[in-house]
Parts: sequence; C-alpha cells; structure tokens
Amino acid sequence: MKPIHANLAGAVALSFTVAACIPSPDSTPPPEPVQTQPAPAPLPPAAGPQPSFDNWMDAPRTAGDWSYRSESGGSVALYGERQTDARFSIRCDRSASSVTLMRAAQASSPVQMRIRTETADRTVTAQPTGGQLPYVAASFGARDPIFDAMALSKGRFAIETPGAPTLYLPAWAEVTRVIEDCR
Repeated sequence: MKPIHANLAGAVALSFTVAACIPSPDSTPPPEPVQTQPAPAPLPPAAGPQPSFDNWMDAPRTAGDWSYRSESGGSVALYGERQTDARFSIRCDRSASSVTLMRAAQASSPVQMRIRTETADRTVTAQPTGGQLPYVAASFGARDPIFDAMALSKGRFAIETPGAPTLYLPAWAEVTRVIEDCR
C-alpha cells in the first residue's frame, strides 16, 4: 500500500500544472475590433437568351399574381406584379360571347401567339391593340376548347410570342371564373 501523502503530492503537482496552463480571466486582453469591408453588391443578371427547358412545364412560374374584376358586360382576369401593368389578361365580353387573350408585347403587325397547355398546343394570330401600352390580342368564341385546356391544365399554361419572354402562368380560379362568366 502506498502512503497517502505520496498520492496527495501528485495531486497537488497536477493541479499546479493545470493551473499554469490556464490564464486567469483578468489577464486576457480584450479582442481588438476587426474592421470588415461591406459585401460587394450582387451583379445584375446578364442579359441574353432566355433559359431553355426540356419540358416547358418545368420552367419557373412568371412572377406575379392573378386578380379578377367584374366589368359592365363581362369580367377580366389580370396577371402581373403589384403596382405594374398587367403582363397578361383574359377578358370576357358577354354580349359577343367571346374571350380575348391579351399579352404585353411590342408589335407593329400581327404576330403568332402560341398557347400551350398540358393537353393542347395552339398557335393563333394576335393583333397589336394600338393602345398606349404595347399589347397583342387574340379573341375566341367563349366555348372554344382551348379555354377548357387552359383552365384544367396541370396547374399552368404558357403564352409565347416572338420578341417577348414566354409567360408561364398558373391556372388559378380567376382564369376559370372569366371563362365561365362568358358561357
């Protein structure tokens, strides 16, 4: 058996060794402030061709939301971002039993407008509206099957016209409501 004072001496020596390795809190100087440079501003996106997708239904939705309003003689659903002009609209004219699709686009003569849905793909001729804002428009009979395809599409449809970005639009209730208003 070892004498107890031998173990006690080892413990005391160990505690002095550990205490010598840890500085007292008062002896540590406070860290000096580090000046940092502000992060550089992000670069604007490069202008160039639109991204392409193997399947147009995989493309991200065009920024914006639908809004609906009733008008005398019909109704309209407008798609766009708040506080900006609509990028796209669907307008019902009950007296003519027609629905007009309008999209923001520069054109001085008729252009081809392609409407893509999950079940239908149609190209029609759209006319410049001649208004203060640049739009092209195409009108259809209210019972045209393209509207059923738009309303019942797998959550979205696309509108393509030359010289303007493709619109990838959600098939929300406002779309169906305008179509039903005209039927």
